[in-house]
This record gives sequence, structure tokens and C-alpha cells, in this order.
Amino acid sequence: MSQRTYSAKPADIKRQWHVIDLKDKVLGRAASQIATLLKGKHKPMYTPSIDTGDHVIVINADKVKVTGTKEQDKMYYRHALAGFPGGLKSTNLAKLRARHPEDIILNAVRRMLPRNALGRQMMTKLKVYAGDTHPHTAQQPVAREVEA
Repeated sequence: MSQRTYSAKPADIKRQWHVIDLKDKVLGRAASQIATLLKGKHKPMYTPSIDTGDHVIVINADKVKVTGTKEQDKMYYRHALAGFPGGLKSTNLAKLRARHPEDIILNAVRRMLPRNALGRQMMTKLKVYAGDTHPHTAQQPVAREVEA
């Protein structure tokens, strides 16, 4: 008797909304758990080739914690002049937190997702806010705690 492998169909997917408070939570641990929710690996119907994940709302992104001396040592790089020589710009975590605290979470989670069209589709389900309020109350998100 052979068993059949289950593969999720797009019509079978039921997406939930989760709200995660990152106040005093460690960045890397929180980002990996957010990536798991976006991928859908917490569901029994997980299929690697299909986006089965849920929507995630992150609040208090400006109050996320980092360990060690990462606040000054961790650098973020971007090309301001689209690949021209001398166009590389760098910013450390402290400056990025002061200017765009949402980008800290977005960068950490994006780098834990697949680097293809499926990963880009998963990133559209992530909403990050610096403060403790969000405009998604109509979706009735479920509060979810990030494990330490």
C-alpha cells in the first residue's frame, strides 16, 4: 500500500493575521520566527514550492534588542549610484534605528527567506511599524509571543 504525498493547493490555503510585539526581544531570534510564519512552516500543510504562510504585523520595531556590540559594529551596505565605482554607502545599526527602524526588521527577515519570486511574495505579507499601533485591526490579528 503506497502513501501519497500531500501538496497544498492555492484554494486550500487559509491565511491568518499575527501581531508580534518586539519590545525588548532579540533581533535574530524574532526574525527567524517571523520568517517561519511567513513561509508557513508552522502549518501541517506546508509545501516548499507554494506560499502557505500567514500575514505578520510587527510593532515596536524601534525597541528591538541586539546583543553584544552590534549597535555600533553591525553595518548595512547599499549602492547609492547603482553599481558605479565609489557608490557604496554604509550605515551602522544605531544610525539606521534612528532614521528607519522598520528597515532593521525588514532586512533581517528578507535575508532569511528564499531569494526568488516566492520570497518576494512572502515579504508582501510582512507589515512593520516603529510604534505600538497599527492600522490592521479590521483583520482581527492574533497576538503572538516571540520565544526568547
